[in-house]
Formats: sequence, structure tokens, C-alpha cells
Amino acid sequence: MDIIIVDDDALVSSSLKTIIESSDDCRVLATAGSGEEAVELYEANQPDILLMDIRMGQMSGLEAAEQILKTHPKAKILFLTTFADDEYIIRALKIGAKGYLLKQHYHSIIPALNAVYSGQNVFGEEITTKLPSVMSTNSNKKDFRDFGILDKEFEIISLVSKGLSNKEIAGELFLSEGTVRNYISVILEKLSLRDRTQLAIFYFNHLSDNKF
Repeated sequence: MDIIIVDDDALVSSSLKTIIESSDDCRVLATAGSGEEAVELYEANQPDILLMDIRMGQMSGLEAAEQILKTHPKAKILFLTTFADDEYIIRALKIGAKGYLLKQHYHSIIPALNAVYSGQNVFGEEITTKLPSVMSTNSNKKDFRDFGILDKEFEIISLVSKGLSNKEIAGELFLSEGTVRNYISVILEKLSLRDRTQLAIFYFNHLSDNKF
């Protein structure tokens, strides 16, 4: 099977490549370090499986997967991450990912790839045990992920609503001012809003009483 690895840590990508290619049935076509590269490489190579991290720079793995699945609904995407956050698990399920594993269980990567390739869904033991509570907790609450807002974007929205400038937000979140400007542009586009004032109003009308 042909696989593309996407992780913003080059050492992790290299280690995964070594592990995966230890199996005669697997071939790593390419590695990438961002969600944007994942979209481009998937389009160019159409791999059997895309093995991808979640937290990566400007475009997360979840955003990349959602974009890929809109164009290629049969794409097999397996998330491999260190984070077992409820919101990530829910989003992965909603967008149609084929699996969600934690990186510490590296020994399960080859079996998981084989299972996904054969058409199964694969979730690590910790994820499986969390699913019932995750789904019941969120079943009666409006899921603001429908707006496409992710954790870092939500943090920025909340800080904008408090009147902080880009410079102040950058200091608060340890980002550059340019990165903050880019985030706000993306947020405004996602929410079809014109400016920071509308964004603050949106926050108080829709998000202030809800947690991600």
C-alpha cells in the first residue's frame, strides 16, 4: 500500500517512515510537514492512506483532512497524534477519518494501516474508551465546530473580544504579529465577517457561553 506521512516534526516523520517501510506491504511515497502540503501531496499522489498529525502550524491536520475529503470522499485518513482531546476526536469522527491513534503506541501503526487499507475504522484503546462519554457529553450541545473554528482560532476570538490588539494577542499566545493577522483573516473568512468589531459581536452572541 502507498502511504504519505504528514507531521511537522521531521524526526517523527523519519522514524515513522522507517517503521512503516519495515513492512514489505508498505511504501512511503512522501513526507510533509504541514496541512497545506498534505492537501497538495494527496492531490498529486492519491495514496492509499494518509497518515497525519493534528496540530501543525497554520492549517491543522483536521482542516487538511476536511478539505481533502470534500474533494475525495473515499480518502482513507488515519490520524496519529499525541493528543486525545475530546474536541479533536469528535471532529475526526465527523469529517470521516478512518482512525485515530496515539503516537506512543508505535507498535500498532502497521496493524492499523493494514486494517484501514482493508476498509476498517481503527481507534486506539484510549480513544475507544473515551468515545461513549465524548459522544454523550456533546450530543445535546451545539457543536461550534460547524463554524470550522479550531482551538487556537477560538483563543484568538476570545482575546479579540476583550479588546486586545494584534501585538497584545501575539504576546499572550507567543505568536508573531503577522501570524495573528493571518489567523484573524482566516477567522473572518470562515465566519463571513467584515472586521474585528463584528468578530467580537459574534463571540458574545454565539461563543461566550460555550466551551470547546
